[in-house]
Amino acid sequence: MTAAARFLRPLLVLALLAPLLSACGINNIPTMEEQAKAAWSQVQNQYQRRSDLIPNLVETVKGYAAQEKEVLTAVVEARAKATATNIDASQLTDPAAVQKFQAAQGELSGALSRLLVTVEAYPDLKSNQNFLALQSQLEGTENRIAVARRDFIDAVRVYNTELKTIPGSWYASWFYPESKPMESFTAEAGSDQPPAVKFN
Repeated sequence: MTAAARFLRPLLVLALLAPLLSACGINNIPTMEEQAKAAWSQVQNQYQRRSDLIPNLVETVKGYAAQEKEVLTAVVEARAKATATNIDASQLTDPAAVQKFQAAQGELSGALSRLLVTVEAYPDLKSNQNFLALQSQLEGTENRIAVARRDFIDAVRVYNTELKTIPGSWYASWFYPESKPMESFTAEAGSDQPPAVKFN
């Protein structure tokens, strides 16, 4: 056998085995990891969209409800904290980082809720076209955030399941030892309790 034939034989065997290896799921882990990271990028994109709407909303409310300075300040401060608390896809395996991000976004959601409740006391503001448009955009963004979070949670579930089940766990230990389970969103404290309803 010539030297060229000895060199080509392993390449030919590898070429024949490549389709079989690609079909056996060896690439599932990196594929699912990238899908989870892409879903995370969409979550961040929607939170950024919400953050971008807040200055206009605060300015509009400020013109009508200047005496609600405490509520407006809380929204501005919560927005600053939420935008300063960022995690990238490489930190999705760190429970503390995910929890900190979720807490900052939850604080902003709470501040926005208090702002929108305060607005109820100002009929002129509630009929202002600019405010109505901003409120509609904010509601749409909150819906997009919910969808993006749901998609991220599902992508993380699929990825984490692949890491924990056979043959994915074998592939992870042999080929992807750096792959770790990702953290997902959890329900905020108190979300299991129905809100108190008071009629005045």
